[in-house]
Amino acid sequence: MAIEISEKTIKHEFIEKINELSGQDIYKCFQCGTCGGACPMSGQMEILPRKIMRMLQLGMAQSISELETGWECASCHSCSVNCPRGIDLARVMEAVRLLILRKNINKIEPSRLPEDVVRELPQIALVAGFRKLTS
Repeated sequence: MAIEISEKTIKHEFIEKINELSGQDIYKCFQCGTCGGACPMSGQMEILPRKIMRMLQLGMAQSISELETGWECASCHSCSVNCPRGIDLARVMEAVRLLILRKNINKIEPSRLPEDVVRELPQIALVAGFRKLTS
């Protein structure tokens, strides 16, 4: 029984952290799918935003951290503008990325980028990418 309580505590802490970082109440989402329909990146995502929201509600931290969906979010706010419940999903996705980055797990390693790629990319793209994808 102690293990079950421990797992519940971990799940609760994860959910509270997502709510705190995003400023959103993830329990308001009822998975209507409007966010996925509005998302320009939904074709590239492993799972749609409504499924991420359900996984968040269930406290599935490990499963979420293994997905690419949070990284593929363009933070364009199309989902947020169209959400009938007023949830800013872009902020929720940012919170997901932040929790992963806080574990010091970089999505990309800047020092491993080829010199010719770095030379050709606009500096603003590099800065934006580093802010989003590194701790």
